[in-house]
Amino acid sequence: MIPDRIIEQGTLRAHDGRVSVEVRLPWYRALPASCISGAKLTVDGVEAPADSLRWGMNGEEFTFADMGTDTEQWWFPTDSAVLSGEIGADAGEHEVRVDLELYIPYIIIDDDQVLHIEEHDTKTMIVRQVEEVRA
Repeated sequence: MIPDRIIEQGTLRAHDGRVSVEVRLPWYRALPASCISGAKLTVDGVEAPADSLRWGMNGEEFTFADMGTDTEQWWFPTDSAVLSGEIGADAGEHEVRVDLELYIPYIIIDDDQVLHIEEHDTKTMIVRQVEEVRA
């Protein structure tokens, strides 16, 4: 619905062999975590392994399996979520692609089906290396 705004420009981060990027909901209404059915994160044509993907939302981090039945956590159109995965990224500019799969629970398209959407966004941005804060 709003695919060119999925990736937040300037949010690519790298730390310890993982990259993360902030993403926005490409829909006009909030969705429960259970409706975020999947994602892919690709940097310079290299896709993060599916089992390494993590979804950060509302101050917590989840796997997609964790979110499958979670109706307590909600993703709001005004909030960014953080998608991360195991991909190395050196300093400099990188092409980042995010693919999202969402279910829209209140749009029923058949007796036992709700609307399923797949949205994609690609942006070029400079990676920021995250340094650990030592106290």
